[in-house]
Order: sequence, then structure tokens, then C-alpha cells
Amino acid sequence: MAASAEEAAGSGGGSPSSARRRLRIISGHLRGSPRAPGREALSPSPCKAQGGSAAPASGSIPKKRQELLKWNGWGYNDSKFIFNKKGQAEFTGKRYRLGGMVLPTFKEWIEKTFGASLEHRTTSRASLNVNDVPPSIVNEEFLQDLRATKISYSQDAEDRVFRAHGHCLHEIFVLREGMFKRIPDIVVWPVCHEDVVKIVELACKHNLCIIPFGGGTSVSSALECPEEEKRTIVSLDTSQMNRILWIDEKNLTACVEAGIVGQDLEKQLAESGFCTGHEPDSMEFSSLGGWVATRASGMKKTIYGNIEDLVIHIKMVTPRGIVEKNCQVPRMSTGPDIHHFIMGSEGTLGVVTEVTIKIRPVPEYQKYGSVVFPNFEQGVACLREVAKQRCAPASIRLVDNAQFQFGHALKPQVASIFTSFLDGLKKFYITKFKGFDPNVLCVATLLFEGDREKVLQHEKQVYDIATKFGGLAAGEDNGQRGYMLTFVIAYLRDLGLDYYVIGESFETSVPWDRVLDLCRNVKERILRECKEKGVQFAPLCTCRVTQTYDAGACVYFYFAFNYRGISDPIHVYEQIERAAREEILANGGSLSHHHGVGKLRKRWMKESISDVGLGMLRSVKEYLDPNNIFGNKNLL
Repeated sequence: MAASAEEAAGSGGGSPSSARRRLRIISGHLRGSPRAPGREALSPSPCKAQGGSAAPASGSIPKKRQELLKWNGWGYNDSKFIFNKKGQAEFTGKRYRLGGMVLPTFKEWIEKTFGASLEHRTTSRASLNVNDVPPSIVNEEFLQDLRATKISYSQDAEDRVFRAHGHCLHEIFVLREGMFKRIPDIVVWPVCHEDVVKIVELACKHNLCIIPFGGGTSVSSALECPEEEKRTIVSLDTSQMNRILWIDEKNLTACVEAGIVGQDLEKQLAESGFCTGHEPDSMEFSSLGGWVATRASGMKKTIYGNIEDLVIHIKMVTPRGIVEKNCQVPRMSTGPDIHHFIMGSEGTLGVVTEVTIKIRPVPEYQKYGSVVFPNFEQGVACLREVAKQRCAPASIRLVDNAQFQFGHALKPQVASIFTSFLDGLKKFYITKFKGFDPNVLCVATLLFEGDREKVLQHEKQVYDIATKFGGLAAGEDNGQRGYMLTFVIAYLRDLGLDYYVIGESFETSVPWDRVLDLCRNVKERILRECKEKGVQFAPLCTCRVTQTYDAGACVYFYFAFNYRGISDPIHVYEQIERAAREEILANGGSLSHHHGVGKLRKRWMKESISDVGLGMLRSVKEYLDPNNIFGNKNLL
């Protein structure tokens, strides 16, 4: 299927003549009268595979992911937490602000919190042994048809293993200790929408199984291959579909290929003075298509919205054909919104290829802040009042005391005696003069964005509310450091695994009147379950309130324990996490706020959306994909 100019411009569905008419009208609208200096008319971006002039965008993540990323852990090869020769923790590399810094109190914290010791170290495989990898089984007729399309593909063991998993604890543990029983047989790299159409057509022709792959950051087992799948499994890697096709400055929208990762999307938009503001913790590696497929949420959703608030138009390829609306408008009253069948579908219905999203001018001013509260209860009450008055900053996150202690353990070594003195003075003021108990207090980190004058007014309003709940301003540095840690915290699990500590995060959304009960009850349930399951050392169980709404909030948990003495730690961990999820549901929380369902949580789907609701989803699946081409077995 050749790419037409109308399709490449993202003009929506319909006949070729109507598409040409729409393109002409939109182009004229963008030209304006007179044209603004430097303004370019809308120009279609031809498919890179069709001999078009557009060069592939230079993405941050290479096609061969192993050149840059760890094969059995999180993130970049050159970035990790280690204990140096002096026994001090430090973070390697230069990609993050924490890079090259010594963390003088972290060793003491991990020993005290988990009973861990640098003398007790696990061993994991240093490199991937290709002899352990299941062989690639691909139909030769399919390969011949695939070669004819000139779409890039690989049957290399390393390429296949990299796309056989996400970042659940059990997936990383398997990579360190053994190998998956089933992995993709072949990886294909489409470079545009038309390539995806061809791949799906071939899969239908040869009865193959397709598992879409975006950034690989899933924490719901969504990317794991079903062990019982006998057909050839094709990993459809969207990473080479990474261009911004057009930017509409008048309507503040942009049409973007779905394989682009968050950091590249923001960089490319910033070159034109725009941003999306969508910043999930995984934005360095996760893709736009992945955000749509999981109904993602970002740290700054208060101003910019969740992914469902940002999306204007979606193009998705299914075995039944292409799904999209006929126009790009902010809202339609045309029956149930088809976008809501696509968002959250987790690769079960098709492949998202292009998305039109809202954009905004890059904010002129950004300011961090933090507030310390006497206890978690008063912190939650403050966030509730901020939400009630609808004056939340771009981001406001409240961490409990255990997470505050955790963050403090990651504080870098202070270079200046004066800075050390000031830190001591602040601690004295808060704990001695104001009487805050260091083992009870909690901290909220803040981020304000926008017009400078409005930001300062907004900041005053939030701090005034915090004061009414016993909050004390704790400075910009603490707020900025809290957000910096967001992007390095995932690297800690790899360090923990080296010293018999396993851990994971999970999240939920909950009404305001249930936040405190849910947090307390889930923590207590985890403690009980650990004792019953024979965990010898006290676990770490901590939470934070990360996103606020009119009617509730998102609560994000970290849970970890020392598994020395346990013969099957992953099984024990999964039993405890399952109990924690049961407790969340019993306390009025949701199955997931933004991580999605995948295969990890689908046992609770019927309870979450009702038997009839699940039947509705199955009916959509059966119509769009009657032969289960998209057979990852997520959700249903």
C-alpha cells in the first residue's frame, strides 16, 4: 500500500478526493494571511520506506538496543549504582546529575533497612549465552514475502531476547538466572504506517502472532510471550517510526509517529518552542504508542493532563483494517468514543502507528519547591485541600516517612562545609525548634510551571494552604532533587538484586476518603504476609501520593525485602504482591492507575469492570481480530 500525501499528513480517513480537499483546506489555514515570519505551510512527510525524501529521525535509543542498554537490567549500560572499593555507594556515568557522586549514607541505610551485607552477594550471568536462547522458528514462505517488502528484520538471538520482556521483577530475575521458555521468533522494524499495514497483512496471510514493542518499559508482563503459543511470534518494534510528521501552531497540535520515545518527542518539539508536558517516570525509554496502549499518566498531569486528555487523533492498524476518526477535532458526539477502545488495549487489537496530540509552548518559567509536614495525615489533608481549591502545581507528590528516609540515604556527599552547616541548621530548626519527629515527618515535592508572575502567585497560594496544615517550606533544592531521583530510582533494583534484595513498585487510584486507610492497610497486610511466608528480615514498604484529582488520588507503593534463606523468592514475592493487590481492591482502590493490566493483573479484570464489561471488550477483540493475530494474551 503506497503512502499518499494525504495519509502522511495525518488528514484522517475517507476517500482520496475528500482527503485531498481536507489537506488543501488545512494547508491554507496554516499558511495564514499574511504568513508569519518563519512559518512553513503544512507539508506531508513521506514514508521512509517508499523512497521519500524524509530521513529517519535520529533517536536516542538505537535500533540495536544492546549497543546502549542493559540486557538484564534497567537503563543505560554506563549508568548504575555500585559500591566502590571503599564500600561507598556511588552512581556511575554522566547522563544524570547524580552521576559520579558518592552517597555516604546509603550503605548504612541498606544494611539497617534490609539486614543486607556487602559480604553476601549473589551471582548473575555476566552476558547473554546465545546457546540458552530458544531457536527461531519462522515459516520460509513468510520470510520470502517479508523480504519482498524490504522491511528490516532480524532473527538474531540478542535482538529477540531484548524484546521478550519488560521490567517486572520476575522478568529481570529470569534474565539474571536463566532464560525465558518462549521468546519472539523474529523482530521486524517498520519505518512508517504503510509498513505496519504490510506486516499485519502478512501475519493474517500466514497466521502469525504479532506482539507490538515500543519502549520495553512494561511492568505488567505485557511483553512476555505466551509459552503455549505455537505460531511464529513476530515482535513488531516501532522504534524506527520516530518522526514528528507535522506541527500545527494555530491549533497547537502535532502528528507524531507512535514509536518515538518521550525524551526525543520533547527534544524535537522544543526545537520549535513546544512541549507536550507528558512526563511519566519512564519517559527516557517509553514510547508514545506505549502511552496510548496503557492509558499512561505523567508527573505533570495536573496542568497537561493524562494521555487521554492529550490525544486528538489515533491511527491504528488492525487485522480488520485501519481504525481512525475522519477529522481532528477536540471533541465529538458520535456514539462511544473509539479512542477509548484503543487507549488501554495493550497490544491486543492492533498497532498504533500515528497519534495527533495537544502541544503547548515551552513554559517560560519553572520553579521547584518542597514542604515538610509533621506527619503523613496532615500532608494528605493538605493535598486534598489543594485539589479541592483546584490550585495544584504542575506536579505535587507527597512521600511518607520511610520514603523520605530512603531519599535522604541517596543524598550525595556535600562538597562544602558551609552547605553542610546549612543542612544541619535546617534539620535543627525542623526537628528541635518546630518539634517535628524525624521518624514521622513527611515531605511534598512541588513543581510550578508557566508565566513567571502567575507561577509566583500560584506558589504563594499553595504554601499558604500548606501552612494551615502545619507545613513548612523546605526549599527548592529538595524539590529539584526529588524529581531528579525519579529518573534514577529504577536503577536501584539492579543493585539490590546483587545483594539478595528484591523489590518492585505498584500503584492504584483511590477516593480521597480512603487514601489513609488504604495506605495503612496495604502496608500492614504486606508485613503480615512477609511473616507468614518466612521472610526473615523486615521488609521495606513505603508509599507516596503522586497525582491528585477532584475525587481522589494516585498512590504509588515501593515494596522490597531481603530474600536470603528463601528457596523460591520470586514465588514468595508474587504471593505477597497478590495479597497487597487484594487489599487495595478491598479498600476501594483501582486495579491500576497507569501501569496497565497486562498478564500480571488480568485475574482481577472481571471484578474490576464487571462480567458484562469484560464481555464488551471480548466482543471488540473478536470483531477486530477474529484469528487472534495480536495474541499477547493481555487484559482478557
